[in-house]
Amino acid sequence: MVTRSELLDLLDSTETYRVEKTVSTTNIDKFSEAICAFANDMPGTGQNGYLLVGVRDDGSRCGLKVDDELLKRFASIRSDGNILPFPKMNVDTFSFDDGDVLVVEVLPCNMPPVRYRGRTFIRIGPRKDLATREEEELLTERRSGRFPTFDTTPCMEATLDDIDTRLFAMQYLPLAVDEETLRYDHRSVKERMASLRLYDLKNDCPTYAGIIVFGKNPKYFLFGDYVQYVYFNGKDEGADILNQYAFHGNLATMLPKIDVFVETALIRQYPVPVSALREKLVRNFPKWALRELVMNAVMHRDYLGNAPIKLYQFPDRIEITNPGGLYGKARPENFPNENDYRNPIVAECMRTLGYVNMFNHGIKRVQQELVDNGNGMAVFSIDRITVFSAMVKGDSLRDANGFVLEIPEDDRPLGTNGNFHVTENVTENVTENVTENVTENRLSFIIGEIRSNRFVTIAELAQKLHVNKMTIRRDMEKLRQNNVVRRVGPDKGGHWEVIEKK
Repeated sequence: MVTRSELLDLLDSTETYRVEKTVSTTNIDKFSEAICAFANDMPGTGQNGYLLVGVRDDGSRCGLKVDDELLKRFASIRSDGNILPFPKMNVDTFSFDDGDVLVVEVLPCNMPPVRYRGRTFIRIGPRKDLATREEEELLTERRSGRFPTFDTTPCMEATLDDIDTRLFAMQYLPLAVDEETLRYDHRSVKERMASLRLYDLKNDCPTYAGIIVFGKNPKYFLFGDYVQYVYFNGKDEGADILNQYAFHGNLATMLPKIDVFVETALIRQYPVPVSALREKLVRNFPKWALRELVMNAVMHRDYLGNAPIKLYQFPDRIEITNPGGLYGKARPENFPNENDYRNPIVAECMRTLGYVNMFNHGIKRVQQELVDNGNGMAVFSIDRITVFSAMVKGDSLRDANGFVLEIPEDDRPLGTNGNFHVTENVTENVTENVTENVTENRLSFIIGEIRSNRFVTIAELAQKLHVNKMTIRRDMEKLRQNNVVRRVGPDKGGHWEVIEKK
């Protein structure tokens, strides 16, 4: 913070690109614009800016008396949500015989441009103004030069306490670094994370990659950082909802749940008679292909947006909507042959954890597996990635713009109907199958929760699934009878275990 002698020098100076004087105490817009302009540091000097309240243009005091209420009002400007990203600033009061001076000290932002209500303000000598397009591009280039991608950018609001360091040290490090190197590595957790671009030592805070992969509550910092699953009982999003769930949390704990969910809830397999003595196993979707598409959405999404990844299930298809279109070198004309990484550190963490391979052949393999399974090829759009399943006779498919396309019956692949078993009469037992799917989805969630927390209670499961405790007790009994889970110890003090099949 500025010292008293430094403040006297500022009072004697004229208004400059780093000093603004005012006698007003109520014009919040004016103060916010000044703070935004100082944070942008258009001249690039790296020096702090000062808003001096209670001071005339000639440096004399106007007799202002600063109370706690006024201090709180100015301090609240930082985090009221109108200036983004949040500015680094200090607020203090200095008393003189002819009045108090309230000083707002603003530090240059590492991640310009800083905007107040969506507009970028800068200092041009002694006055502030809106940035031109060229000036805003210059500020953006500064940010890109410091932090080449979003996930390498420091999350200034966060601290090491916002990171699950035990998860990082026990689960991730042994996978990311060889055993011998770890044995002789006596660095702090911050230094170890920084070596993997998960922590910024200069700003003493995690990077956004650290928050996304190991944060205790990533959604606090990134509002759209979750996967929204919804099961619609109809052709579009206007249909009744049969089931819904939100996968949230850091990727290290969320991805295993999604993996189990895809395998146990979205993938259906059932025997189909081939002859009087032989059956073959049929799947509605190939497991690897559907899993790959979901993991790609998590890896390539734009984490700056507030929209979640949407995993929408319909009776005749599955749609995956990924916030953020193609990135970098990837263009509509070269997709999927060309690839680029919007979040390279997140992608590397997912590769280390075993959920992606980063070989740039995933989409091609997905298409081949879908065709081999009888689904037909997935349909993609360039502004959002949307995956459609195969249709059965009488159904329709939407194109990339959302228009319904009628598919000639002879061209429609047979064998699957979204998540329903295909029979000679497609409408037969639809209600029974829907009910069965909802129950199986619920059971898969229970299994995933037990894998994550073996001490989870019946009451906690009922609350998360929005059902009563009797329903959960019936589900647990069904899982026990089928040797899927077991209870270890007494009802109070014991825990659940998932019985792993060998």
